[in-house]
Amino acid sequence: MLKKATLKSAVPYTRATTTTTTNLESMNKSMNKQQIPAQFNKILIVGLGQLGLPVAKYVKERGFDAYGYDISPKAMDRAEKTAAIKKATDFGEFDVYILCVSTHKPEDMFSPQIDGLFSIVERISKEAKNGALVSIESTIPKGTSKKVFEMLNHRLHVAHAPHRWYALEEKEHGVNQLRVVGGVCNCCLKVALQFYDGSSTNNGILSDHSTPASTIIDDNNSNSNNSSVTHHITSTGDTIDISLPTPTPTSTSSSTSTTISLGIPMHPVSEVEVAEITKIVENADRYLQISFAEDLYLYCQANNINFGELREALNTKWNVNILEPRDGIGGHCLPKDTRMFLQSSKSIRSKIIQAAMEVDEDYRRYRESRNIQDNKLLLRQ
Repeated sequence: MLKKATLKSAVPYTRATTTTTTNLESMNKSMNKQQIPAQFNKILIVGLGQLGLPVAKYVKERGFDAYGYDISPKAMDRAEKTAAIKKATDFGEFDVYILCVSTHKPEDMFSPQIDGLFSIVERISKEAKNGALVSIESTIPKGTSKKVFEMLNHRLHVAHAPHRWYALEEKEHGVNQLRVVGGVCNCCLKVALQFYDGSSTNNGILSDHSTPASTIIDDNNSNSNNSSVTHHITSTGDTIDISLPTPTPTSTSSSTSTTISLGIPMHPVSEVEVAEITKIVENADRYLQISFAEDLYLYCQANNINFGELREALNTKWNVNILEPRDGIGGHCLPKDTRMFLQSSKSIRSKIIQAAMEVDEDYRRYRESRNIQDNKLLLRQ
């Protein structure tokens, strides 16, 4: 049996004290009636650091007119010299803004802070044209996207497509790997999908009946059309399969216009908060995996068991993968994002993550004490 699945449309976020329900409905209708750009051409990447520079390079390689901005002049010079990324002197007349700014405190990279992101959004609000897309790729706390939408006075499309990029394995896990995306409104998600993977297009314009706003779902999981890409959307607690047109990795020509996309496969979700939580939970999960390995290592040391041999034996089972603890949980992404996840809920705090943080502290202290003992032994020799 076939049934029609509709994607839930988000109501624009606003302060209840200043906006009535009627105004909310009016703004939501206004946003959804906007024509989706027939093509994206001029793209601004904000933040040209470890994440932003690879994104800017990729955007340019895909054929877009790529510009870059960073608070560091050195970062802008590097992007210009290494990837021919043009320097942005203002924020006007861009079709897409990709935000790749840091979301940690300048003095403490392990603690989340999004003041820098909001500062950029304020400038975009003053200079950007109506209907442009603001795509936040930085890791952000839950509720940030809707706050950004409010700061932009509901006149730009806002989406969150958290990055998945690993510098040590850029070929396998680079900019163009499968990503999650969510939009503040239904139309925001449609614009983001068109820009990132080229789906939901209808001669460059997305109508009210374009996927994923409306599509056919097969109860028996059989594919009812010729699409080769299936997106899974969680709606009211249930997971459903939505088939979208095959993404267009290269430019698609028509008699009137040419539309190009980033050619990145995307997994759309029905609520932007789901996309926001995705990234921080991914890193919190990795944090847990490492801390368990640390905990197991401490257990082995206390009970005179060879950790390396035990780990090797455990990992012979198909669904077990014990990691190797090294110098503690390093980098700034895992600690920062795990803390961001802890702070994402006021009603409940994850006990297992709090325990994992304690384990990492214990493990670091143990390694430090061992290093001190080893150094003393070396000095005696």
